[in-house]
Amino acid sequence: MKNIIMGSVLAIAAVTSLSANAANTSICTGAGAAANGATVTASATSFVKQTFIPKCSANVFLTGDDASATLYKVGAASLKGRFTFGGSSAGGAVSSAGLACATAGACAQSDANAAAAAAPDS
Repeated sequence: MKNIIMGSVLAIAAVTSLSANAANTSICTGAGAAANGATVTASATSFVKQTFIPKCSANVFLTGDDASATLYKVGAASLKGRFTFGGSSAGGAVSSAGLACATAGACAQSDANAAAAAAPDS
């Protein structure tokens, strides 16, 4: 019984540490003109292995979530749009996240964050 409890505690600790590493990063901030986005930084423990600077289209909010060494999630919304889009490295392409923006016709960074969170994990 003691081994089962210890195993459960270790499993929970491992999952919690993976969740703690996940964080949404605002890459594109909805600027009115096309511009460079925030630098996406590489690390040995993240999915991104080569640092890069994306080019952002006008009025686009883009969020990246470097959740782990095996998963990268993205979410996007348009300042002039109504719906969000998301995707992940778990397979498939970026597609509609099925989430309407909080304010129709005026999406925000928080809407892109929600789309990234809704992207598939597996």
